[in-house]
Amino acid sequence: MIIQNFRELATTEKKKDCLEILEAGLRAADPKNIITKYVTPNEIKIKGKVINIEKYSNIYSVAFGKAGDSMTRALNAIMPIKSGIIVIPKGSKAKIKGKKFQIFNSRHPQPDKTSVKAAKEVMKFVQNKRSDELIIFLVSGGGSSLLAMPDEITLDDKIHVTNLLLKAGVTIQEFNCIRKHLSKIKGGKLIENMKCHGISLVMSDVEGDDLSSIASGTTYMDDTTYEDALEIIDKYKIRWKIPTEVLQILEKRLNEKRCETPKKAHIENYIIANNNDCLQAMHKKADEIGYKVSIMQIFGDIKEVVPKILENISDEQNTCLIFGGEPTVKVLGKGMGGRNQELVLRLLKNTQKAKKIVIASMGTDGIDGNSIFAGAITENIKVDLDVMKEFLKNSDSGRFFQKQKGNIITNFTHTNLMDIGMILR
Repeated sequence: MIIQNFRELATTEKKKDCLEILEAGLRAADPKNIITKYVTPNEIKIKGKVINIEKYSNIYSVAFGKAGDSMTRALNAIMPIKSGIIVIPKGSKAKIKGKKFQIFNSRHPQPDKTSVKAAKEVMKFVQNKRSDELIIFLVSGGGSSLLAMPDEITLDDKIHVTNLLLKAGVTIQEFNCIRKHLSKIKGGKLIENMKCHGISLVMSDVEGDDLSSIASGTTYMDDTTYEDALEIIDKYKIRWKIPTEVLQILEKRLNEKRCETPKKAHIENYIIANNNDCLQAMHKKADEIGYKVSIMQIFGDIKEVVPKILENISDEQNTCLIFGGEPTVKVLGKGMGGRNQELVLRLLKNTQKAKKIVIASMGTDGIDGNSIFAGAITENIKVDLDVMKEFLKNSDSGRFFQKQKGNIITNFTHTNLMDIGMILR
């Protein structure tokens, strides 16, 4: 089981059903069940395009993101990879071993010195390949912080800006717009001067599968500008918190077109999996168990997401509302938790008078916010409203569910297709 504390959490039949449906969603996010749809020992076949592997003298791989190691393992099991680089989060033990892969464990969601070292090695690796060789890039969410090459600013400044944006509740697209304009590799810069052939297989962790936002479009291109980056800073009223050197770089380059990110993709990038794959697998499992299923996607501020979910809860028995996406949360306190645990807590707070339901939400990557948990599951038990409000005020949903024994534990899942959740009645 991917959910490690499945038995401890499955205290009722409905909770067990809920956990089985979540488990089906997590299995659908496993790269070994995804890569095989597109790759054979001789070719990559995707969206009507066929890439004949045999015409290249050597095949290499460069993987970065939360699924980097598991994507590489799945690819390497099918075709002969000569060598490669894998960049995954610190604390995540690589699922593949062997001398032909150089493995970096860098920090997420803030970059660190290993992120910079990994980025330099990847850049060197990419630029040293010949015109008759092929690099298969394996990209997944989390890559933005795992590979970092700050452009004329310090790493400390980059980390400071990252922390500001995380706390401000910006969308992933807005976050990455700013990151791309402070980087030497993002927004397609990594592969801009590459001599060899390349293809990028991408697992999406953003709304609308926006290739320019996933891992900050490192192997793609960028349709945002320095002007956009400055407008985002002003939108969230954080200009006064941004280091002077960072603002100077953005303002200086505003009118220097030569410094803009690439506006055309140098190689083909393909989405091979997204959040909907998880939701459809969950739908199938819920159907098998005997629930009447509906599906919705959730994006935007969590305070706006909660009422939308509540509106979609059916009054009928044996119904399952499945939801997926990635709401944004403004961090208010210094507690422990993440957007999934906060979502479950907010839903619990708003369903105190409802008939008995089970509520669950979790991140497919296995790590929710600054906690060690993937998410939370609960029945809408009666809890003092003031107690819940206090935990929410302190951004402390993780500790609330520790007391309720409702935290979901998976540890690193080595994948990342956003969040999944449901309400069972």
